[in-house]
Amino acid sequence: MSEIIYGIHAVKALLERDPQRFLEVFILKGRDDRRLQPLIAELEATGIVIQVANRQWLDDKVEGAVHQGIVARVREGRQYQENDLPGLLESVDTPFLLVLDGVTDPHNLGACLRSADAAGVHAVIVPRDRSAQLNATAKKVACGAAETCR
Repeated sequence: MSEIIYGIHAVKALLERDPQRFLEVFILKGRDDRRLQPLIAELEATGIVIQVANRQWLDDKVEGAVHQGIVARVREGRQYQENDLPGLLESVDTPFLLVLDGVTDPHNLGACLRSADAAGVHAVIVPRDRSAQLNATAKKVACGAAETCR
């Protein structure tokens, strides 16, 4: 299966961490700025094919969210589960965990992930029920931290 990610930081973080997950990348036709061009060059150097799309098409793909002129379709990443926690706890001397409860908005989840990454958290624990999902919005707001936190 695949998922959509968008935004310069989210795409760059995944490219640095797991480039083989990319299936296709779309950039906004006519967008030529100093933040996007180096990322495009990195994507192309990795062999990832980039396609040009109009604003309406990109907006539709991300349901009107702010995509910064770049949208990628990628293979789904690994979702860690409860049974992965013992291995994580054994792999670090002093585990640093963030446990969330009641975070139902994907924007807030993304902000929590961004803060967790900045603080050096090893894993973020989120309940299955009544919690925000790690979707494209949360990943965009996380500015790449969704790819570094477990």
